[in-house]
Amino acid sequence: MKYYCIGIKGAGMSTLAQLLYDLGHEVSGYDDVKDHKFTQTGLDERGIEIFYDTDHEIDEDTIVTYSVAFSMDHKEMKRVRELGLEIKKYNEIIGDITDKYKTISVSGTHGKTTTSSLINHIINNTYGCNSFIGDGSGYANKDNEIFVIESDEFNRHFLAYHPTTTVITNIELEHTEIYKDIEDIIETFEKFAKKTKDKIVACGDNENVRKINFNDNVMFYGLNDNNDIIAKNVELNESGSAFDVYIKNKLFGHFELPLFGMHMVLNSLACIGVCYLYGISSSKIAELLQNFKNAKRRFALEELDKAVIIDDYAHHPTEIKVTLEAAKQKYPDRELVVIFKPNTYSRTAAFPKEFAEALNFADKSYLTEIECNREKSEDYNNVTSKVILDGLTNGEMISDDTVDKLLKHNNPVVCFMSCASIDHMKENYKELLKK
Repeated sequence: MKYYCIGIKGAGMSTLAQLLYDLGHEVSGYDDVKDHKFTQTGLDERGIEIFYDTDHEIDEDTIVTYSVAFSMDHKEMKRVRELGLEIKKYNEIIGDITDKYKTISVSGTHGKTTTSSLINHIINNTYGCNSFIGDGSGYANKDNEIFVIESDEFNRHFLAYHPTTTVITNIELEHTEIYKDIEDIIETFEKFAKKTKDKIVACGDNENVRKINFNDNVMFYGLNDNNDIIAKNVELNESGSAFDVYIKNKLFGHFELPLFGMHMVLNSLACIGVCYLYGISSSKIAELLQNFKNAKRRFALEELDKAVIIDDYAHHPTEIKVTLEAAKQKYPDRELVVIFKPNTYSRTAAFPKEFAEALNFADKSYLTEIECNREKSEDYNNVTSKVILDGLTNGEMISDDTVDKLLKHNNPVVCFMSCASIDHMKENYKELLKK
């Protein structure tokens, strides 16, 4: 079959395009952004064509799918409708794929990408598996029976999926433009959990997760003693994390991994729980965890002569906080500087105080203006980054034209954070350091 993906450089759409290509389909796509994005690496490797114009030919038997960042008024969306092409929602196509495999669906407000990557790393190096990871990485082989997929609650997308095994990492208030309140989110996760054919692995330390009725087919993990899978004797140091894992009150094994922060211990516990269910030995899990490399833009480190740069996808207050804590774990004696680009007016309006509290963990905080391609500022009473800035103890605004502000920091750890594109600012800073 032929697929045409509008917004193909988006993380989810890029991953889907790669997956469809690997499964033997013809794939091409459109995007407004001509600059190179980290999500297009897999597209380029496969030779998937990306169009930036709206006058190229599209075969009449092509199925079109699209990113929600593209409104129905977008010129390319109008054109495919005028051509009479079949248009199918992106999550429905993914749902059809999940129904064909033993699907491990990784869900949760935070930690989905890293947890999916951990599970994929171990399953792929034991049984072999297909994967859909939210950093723009997708892979499939028709002979594989297992499919590991990051399952996003945005727009209730994951309700179209058919999981065999489900992971729930945590539940917090998020996507306030979609969900009316936290109870709405919890109810949606419960609907998703009830679609699970086999077992659920869920974080029992999270009070919102505990509110779900799992019908006794759940294994809880966490640090607290009321879980089925528990991390004990946790050590966090400058080289990573180490801990013992007990399952059903029995020692399962000792694990060390090159990841930082207590949140990464919890992500690893979820992975260990899934691998335990799939019969993988503790020694094999421990061996593979030691050489794990995290997903793109997840605590991505560059150690330069004059600074350490961390590039991270964090865009929610909780994610910012735990990432900055992880940076302090690895570099406890260095000045910690953060540059944050808020994404979406709705999230900024919902969490101004929480964003400020998280960013204040750094020694110095910089904010850019909000960047959002699916919301209009006039719909949010002119919400700007100033609502966060007002709560910062040592913060100021920054832009592409004022990146040189960062040069006043001596030998710092500089964290660039956003789910929007912030790569150009990071690269400008690196060029200034070289000069």
